[in-house]
Amino acid sequence: MNQPLRALVVDDQPVNRLLASRMLDKLGWTVAQVDSGPAALDWLAANPAALIMLDISMPVMSGKEVCQRVRAEGLGGPGIRIVAYTAHGQPEERAEFLSIGFDAVLVKPISRDSVVKVLTALALPASAAGTGVA
Repeated sequence: MNQPLRALVVDDQPVNRLLASRMLDKLGWTVAQVDSGPAALDWLAANPAALIMLDISMPVMSGKEVCQRVRAEGLGGPGIRIVAYTAHGQPEERAEFLSIGFDAVLVKPISRDSVVKVLTALALPASAAGTGVA
């Protein structure tokens, strides 16, 4: 695949966006960031992506609503993977997220290992092979 791996990180908290973006960047992804659900929908309407890391608890539009809209409207391109990026990690919450269209759940605080584990489980590249990126 010659195209860069594109990811969108959606979180209303700048620190959380920065942390997730830096981790994905170090793994070889090209990362865009937005701070709200409506901004995510606008970005995805204009850009393809392989991955969305989507915060659940945001003002205006929740991550759950964004996920449902992305799925219903086919935004971001075919095969897009959507990861719930959240502090809500109870089993019943995880089951709800998966039932509405999320592909995986990544519980905050995240680590490099937890990001790699989710990417691997989703059959997405977890490193930039051959680029010397560690």
